Amino acid sequence: MFSSLSSRAALLTGSVAAVAVLIAGIVAMPLIRGAAQAQAQVSLASQADLVHDIATHPNDFDNDASHMDPSNQAARALNGVVGYLRIQGVVVLPIIPGQTEPAQMTTSQIAVIANGGSVSARNCDKQRCVFVEARPVGQGTGVVLIQPMSAISSVTTGAVRRIAEALVIGFVIAVLLGLYFARRLARPLAKAAKAAHALALGEREVRLELEGPTEISEIAEALNVLAEELVISEGRQRDFLLSVSHELRTPLTAIRGYGEAMSDGMIGADEIAKVGNVVESESLRLDRLVSDLLDLARTGAVDFPLNMQRVNLVDVIAEASDVWTDRASREGVIFRSEFPTLPVLVMTDATRVRQIIDNLAENALRVTPAGEQIIFSLTERGVISIRDGGPGLSQDDIAVAFQPGELYERYRGVRRVGTGFGLALVGRLASRLGATAIAGRSPEGGAAFAIDFSGMLTT
Repeated sequence: MFSSLSSRAALLTGSVAAVAVLIAGIVAMPLIRGAAQAQAQVSLASQADLVHDIATHPNDFDNDASHMDPSNQAARALNGVVGYLRIQGVVVLPIIPGQTEPAQMTTSQIAVIANGGSVSARNCDKQRCVFVEARPVGQGTGVVLIQPMSAISSVTTGAVRRIAEALVIGFVIAVLLGLYFARRLARPLAKAAKAAHALALGEREVRLELEGPTEISEIAEALNVLAEELVISEGRQRDFLLSVSHELRTPLTAIRGYGEAMSDGMIGADEIAKVGNVVESESLRLDRLVSDLLDLARTGAVDFPLNMQRVNLVDVIAEASDVWTDRASREGVIFRSEFPTLPVLVMTDATRVRQIIDNLAENALRVTPAGEQIIFSLTERGVISIRDGGPGLSQDDIAVAFQPGELYERYRGVRRVGTGFGLALVGRLASRLGATAIAGRSPEGGAAFAIDFSGMLTT
């Protein structure tokens, strides 16, 4: 019943409003009762003062005092006030210590009146509670006004009823407003959920308006970005598959063509060796492409094998230098290596480090013309770099150097290129080893690729 956000928000709003109404009622009741009692006490005190003034100064309350006996004048004024108070439920009684002592007053209170003082109190017995206001009116005598506290219950009940009505109206309004705003809040979330389902079903033109609170608009913005990134990612996947298909088709076409020619007897005995070399070369090319693809795919797997141990990078780069010195020499390329004499120890996989170096070196040798240089270097901070004297990289090239097939697509047919996946494999291998792959320009004018192992240094 309350599975949707709007219904839960409405329920929450109603619950909060109900609690607020309950707390307001609990707090208001004693406040109203206390205020009513205080007001009744003040009113009764004013009436007691009036009775006291009439009893002690009757001439002040008659405009025609010269034609009336003073005693009759005092009696008339006092009787009028007493009658008026009786109608209001106030009892007026005389106080004569030792003779007339109202039962609603305590002995100590009567003593106060006898000594000429005033009394303002709330007295209770087993049956009821009353307000007491007593004033002295003569030598040792006084008058007391007594009003039951129950007399103010009607006033209190009316006030409570009006407040309760106001609270109920406020509760209903709060629930309606909560339901309205909950639905408005949930509407963009419902749109976001619908858009997410559409994206999951393959729709890529889904876009959301940025509306609602900041957090909800951020969800819409994130879904819009996701849709755009999916378009880009899927475009790259298509380009990647097209590139792989093309690269696989080329050597397969050559192998198939020569195989058909040989089976048809179109290859002479003197050409068999040449054809065999071509088939072997294309097979090696195909094997290298498949190996790069497999390694590239496996670098993202959880079970990608790594043999992490303490490795001296000086030994790794020295061994690699011995191999690539000979290969560079056969291509007419000048090879140079720079590395410290002291060990550079890091926690890594020596085989994978060598794989990275070989990939970068093969890439450098492919683009470096005869007479130019290839430099292997290693710093004491564990940074391996391979620089070449080839055509180099632009700023745009550097930004996408480790993305699969990007440089291959840019320079295919322009200069010698590999499978298109070697640099991507270098980037992923470096990441799995805890290192950082960096592309840039070399002082020799070509490209420079560095693998930073500084975070893996050990002693």
